[in-house]
Amino acid sequence: MNAHDALDTLAVLGVFLLMALPSLIGHAHDRRIDRQLREAEHGPGPQDQNSSSKETEPSTATWYADGRRSKKLVSS
Repeated sequence: MNAHDALDTLAVLGVFLLMALPSLIGHAHDRRIDRQLREAEHGPGPQDQNSSSKETEPSTATWYADGRRSKKLVSS
């Protein structure tokens, strides 16, 4: 095998890789989405349950909405 044959083989492999790469990336992306959908069907994991059981402050939107309601009641 001389240098010319090695370059030809390398060129063919490079073109094959360029052609196959988008398909392989798409396949990996689909597998990740499928895994996320399976995890979502089973509900929250044990880590999610622990974090939601602790006391939290109301969000800014809730605080704002409560303030708006109280102003309407006072002014009317």
